[in-house]
Amino acid sequence: MSKFREALSEIGSVVDAIDPGGIDCAVDLIASAGTIVAYGCGREGLQVQGFTMRLFHLGLGASMQGAMTTPPLGQGDLFLCSAGPGELSTVTALIGVAKAAGAKVLLLTAEPDCETAGLADQVLTIPAQTMARDVGSTLVLPMGSAYEGALFVLFEIMVLMLKERLGETTQSMRARHTNME
Repeated sequence: MSKFREALSEIGSVVDAIDPGGIDCAVDLIASAGTIVAYGCGREGLQVQGFTMRLFHLGLGASMQGAMTTPPLGQGDLFLCSAGPGELSTVTALIGVAKAAGAKVLLLTAEPDCETAGLADQVLTIPAQTMARDVGSTLVLPMGSAYEGALFVLFEIMVLMLKERLGETTQSMRARHTNME
């Protein structure tokens, strides 16, 4: 088997193991949120950033934590964050801020039993290897790559689900794409 096929197989196995009911609940939270602020560390953050861009294209009020134009969160809003290995101090601190403001929290993680997960309103488990459990791994993909690859695929499917739920079209999404490229 080529390295490409092995890598795709690893990501596919992770995506296949994500609870469809959990995905539906996450889509419900996102679709019903007033403002969405998203956050992820490192390479996870890059996947979250791409998803946030698509949420904006869908007409949702979505932005990344740390951007100069990020609005405050409050009642009816959502903090969407990823912490693959579970305990990341920045994610835990930001969850505290979001909860204190009255926002709901959606946490994506490979470690659903971590303390940080207990702070979230909903946890969507992505059962993949991360840096929390990569020592001695026999996977082709190193460190947290399986988690990050699964996030990309998961987010694309969630965009399709939201597109249908919100009555959006490819044309309406394209109309919200920047023309400053």
